[in-house]
Amino acid sequence: MPHAPESTPSVHLRVPTDEDALAWYRVFDDPEVMEFHGGRSAEYSVYEELTARQRRHDAELGHCLWTVLDDAGEVLGFTGAQPWPHESFGPVGEIEIGWRLGRAAWGHGYATAAARATLDRTRALGVREVVAMINVRNARSVAVAERLGMRRAETYTTPVSRQQAYCYRLEL
Repeated sequence: MPHAPESTPSVHLRVPTDEDALAWYRVFDDPEVMEFHGGRSAEYSVYEELTARQRRHDAELGHCLWTVLDDAGEVLGFTGAQPWPHESFGPVGEIEIGWRLGRAAWGHGYATAAARATLDRTRALGVREVVAMINVRNARSVAVAERLGMRRAETYTTPVSRQQAYCYRLEL
């Protein structure tokens, strides 16, 4: 696994646009990227709905899953904060932070930099605590959570896939 560089790369976050649905569809169309997200690529319509939902979250809550861009303006993926989307398991009622980047962006420190920007933004909005749900086999995301200073709190079994996920917590 590549290590994050010593210097933190510059990232830019924006509320997802209609065009970002296609960009997310393209950068996530990779079995490695989707390994812990159902194992296969999602249909384009999934990203159309997801970006629309994130625009609503931003308008209503001030936070969402933002599109992550590098200095050249290339879409790397997303990061951000949203209400935990499930009512039957997990940290119900909590604000979850998350990140997903395309394969080309892995190992350069972008996920950590983008997640730190997310923490800054959610803290400024008065959010007191965030969680991150991470598949126990996802060593890359576990490493990001630990770099952020998050602590592993609970373990959940997902109802559909029966996979285990760690719930990491961080007071802001």
